[in-house]
Amino acid sequence: MSKNTHSLSLKDALLPVVILVILLAFNVWVYGDDSLGGSNQFILLIGAAIAALVGFKNKVSYEVMIEKVSQNLKSTTGAILILLFVGALAGTWLLSGVIPAMIYYGLQILHPSIFLPACILICAIISIATGSSWTTSATVGIALIGIGRALEIPVGMVAGAVLSGAYFGDKLSPLSDTTNLAPAMAGSELFTHIRYMTMTTIPSILITLVAFLILGFFQQSSGAVDTQSLLDSIDERFAIHAGLFLVPLAVILLMIRKTPPLVALLIGTLLGGVFALLYQPHLVVEAANAGTLSGISAYRGVMNAITVDNSITTSSDLLNDLFQSGGMQGMLGTIWLIMCAMVFGGVMDAIGGLKRISEALLEKAQSTFQLFAATTASCVTINLTASDQYLSIVLPGKMFDQAYRDRGLAPENLSRTLEDSGTVTSVLIPWNTCGAYQSGVLGVGVGEYFFYAIFNWLSPIMTLIYAYFNIKIRTLAPVK
Repeated sequence: MSKNTHSLSLKDALLPVVILVILLAFNVWVYGDDSLGGSNQFILLIGAAIAALVGFKNKVSYEVMIEKVSQNLKSTTGAILILLFVGALAGTWLLSGVIPAMIYYGLQILHPSIFLPACILICAIISIATGSSWTTSATVGIALIGIGRALEIPVGMVAGAVLSGAYFGDKLSPLSDTTNLAPAMAGSELFTHIRYMTMTTIPSILITLVAFLILGFFQQSSGAVDTQSLLDSIDERFAIHAGLFLVPLAVILLMIRKTPPLVALLIGTLLGGVFALLYQPHLVVEAANAGTLSGISAYRGVMNAITVDNSITTSSDLLNDLFQSGGMQGMLGTIWLIMCAMVFGGVMDAIGGLKRISEALLEKAQSTFQLFAATTASCVTINLTASDQYLSIVLPGKMFDQAYRDRGLAPENLSRTLEDSGTVTSVLIPWNTCGAYQSGVLGVGVGEYFFYAIFNWLSPIMTLIYAYFNIKIRTLAPVK
């Protein structure tokens, strides 16, 4: 098995990345948001093919590359299963009236002027409690997108607010996998890492809140919404009851108790099916294309909601666009994108491209600020190329660990930078697992929410500002 990645030149390492970015940019220019429907996936495979040619040139065998791709695909098993269960959960939560109930009560409580900052705060609280930005988006995030549409607030703004709050909570939650992974890679301690991270994270979220307060103020002049008409349309089709909130509450409590996400989502899906039979039996009959409710029609109706497209027609065109779910089938496009991204990332890793790019960044780091900048650039680069937020923490964490220690910098400097640059920027890249997931779950293209995901793109800027002005940069205690 030949693998001569040590001789890989920086030019060779960058070639597949540069060509991929150019091809993706052209593809988005041609197809727009439709590029996620399949053409971007093929472009990622073209990028992988170019990386493979670079590998062959540098004596990396086909078997080594395929093995690495296999390992990458295996690492996404959990994410793919979560996506399928999110699709299933969204289907039964629509059929049962859970999502319509959230929208129904939300329309009465959340005024357009406070809606966007309220989205941030709600998602932040849920994400801190559950430790998962993904679960937050798949539950309250979907409902908030619906309320935002009903209030005629641009959907990109709403998604940006949801993601800003969700990733803020994810970063600071001791239950979050990335929050545990970053200090583990840097050699820091979990709660030391969390406390140190608040120094950059709190200012970032406060700036984000102010920005959304200003945006919310201008939303007052965006036109009045006939809220009562929307409420009447929901009432016509759904039996709205406060008891429906027991379903999302159960999922949140399960996550707080550290129940594995797959288990929590499965239970949430099944509870949604049960509550559909209890509260919306007429809709279950419709979903089954049956005349009456029976054991068979109940099974077919719930199973259809879980697995395939389902839509509920109301007297409101706006709600008709909203009350649609693709079930598990609707998540297949996102899964396809993730798999193709993992192929490209796997080949790049196998030929030593990711390592060579990180080494080049490290070579340029002569000062403390340059070291932080190199770490940030490495995290973003790996998010762009390997398409995985975990790799954007693991690889730079391994590569820069000793460099930080050699400079006398405490390990929490590295762990904070890994999260500020790796965790939060993953959602800003359409072909990254996080970008693909959030875009698919919320039904909003990355291009639509990119600018409004203020917390996510502000975080790496904030950590660089702190490094440049030497603010709160902790050093190692001298050895006695």
